[in-house]
Amino acid sequence: MRQLLILMAGFVLSGFTHAELNLEPLKGKVVYLDFWASWCGPCRSSFPWMNSMQKKYEKDGLVVVAVNLDQEPELAEEFIAEMGPEFRIEYDSEGALAGKFGVSAMPTSYLIGRDGEIRVRHLGFHDKKRAAYEQEIQTLLGEE
Repeated sequence: MRQLLILMAGFVLSGFTHAELNLEPLKGKVVYLDFWASWCGPCRSSFPWMNSMQKKYEKDGLVVVAVNLDQEPELAEEFIAEMGPEFRIEYDSEGALAGKFGVSAMPTSYLIGRDGEIRVRHLGFHDKKRAAYEQEIQTLLGEE
C-alpha cells in the first residue's frame, strides 16, 4: 500500500480550489485521511468525532485530512459551515484521488502510519466503533 502514498506526492486535485494534496510532508505523522460527501448521513457523525480526535491528538502527531467528493461546491460549503471542521479540508470533485484509493462507500477513511503506509481502512462510520477507531489511532501514535 506504500505505492498509494507515493502516488499522492504532488497529486493535484482538480476540484474547487485546485489545491495540491501532497501528504509527503506529513511523513512522520499519523494521518487520518477521510473521503466524504455532503449527502452522506454517517459523515455528519464522523465530523464531530474527527474534530475531537484532531484536538486530542494533534500534539502527539495526528493530522486529519478530509477530502470532499461533491460535484457542487455550494453543497460542500453548506456542510462545512454547519459542521465547523477544525482540520484540513481538500476537494476532489472529479473523484480522481478517490478512484486511486478505491473509495467505495461514504465515508471511507484510511489511517496512515508514521512510515507513510496505509495501516487501516474503514468503510462507513459507525458510532458504536468510536472507541475502536480511537484505539487504532493511539496504537499508531505510539509507534516510532
